[in-house]
Amino acid sequence: MMSTGGLITRTAALLPGAETPPVTTPRTPAQEAAERELSKPMYHENDPSLVDRALRAFFDWLDDLFGAASGATPGGAAGLVAILLLVVMAVAALWWRLGAPRRAAASASALFDDGVRSAADHRTAAEAHAAAGRWTEAVQERMRAVVRSLEERTLLDPRPGRTADEAAAEAAVSLPGHAADLRAAARTFDDVTYGGRTGDPDTYARLRTLDLTLDRTKPLLTGPTA
Repeated sequence: MMSTGGLITRTAALLPGAETPPVTTPRTPAQEAAERELSKPMYHENDPSLVDRALRAFFDWLDDLFGAASGATPGGAAGLVAILLLVVMAVAALWWRLGAPRRAAASASALFDDGVRSAADHRTAAEAHAAAGRWTEAVQERMRAVVRSLEERTLLDPRPGRTADEAAAEAAVSLPGHAADLRAAARTFDDVTYGGRTGDPDTYARLRTLDLTLDRTKPLLTGPTA
């Protein structure tokens, strides 16, 4: 026996004006149709660019990294910041003390990079640079004057391609009392020429004093005794 509700529903379905039941689309074709629709450019006009997405991913990674580091550091984030500051200060101190890293190929370059000039010529050029405040060039020319003077006094054999370090080591044989000053002068020349340091009045004054002192120093012609 059919209930009243069932009879009414069945009768409504047979009426000419009854609504058509909704069409059911399988899941896979519906998903593909949605993906095709969402892939249209109109839906992606305001999407972030590839660079924006890469930067966002990088900063997320950086945030995770610092989060993990601060969690493992005593004192948390404040402790991590303190450690980073100490590292930066240590690097700055080493850079100030040792100067910029020297390029190996450049530091082996010759002391003299132009034609042969006398020690007096190099001294004149050094004084002219110093008077103009070009301290780096003044230091370079004064070191060249030191070495050229030693060659003119036959304390060094004139040799093309000699470096400042080689000149200092060879000159120390006949001037042992000034060996440390000669090595320091060679380091100074390398620092301002190849290491990125800038000359200054004090550095130039030390080289000028060394030049004048060596010019008055009597060499040890027989070499140091054992």
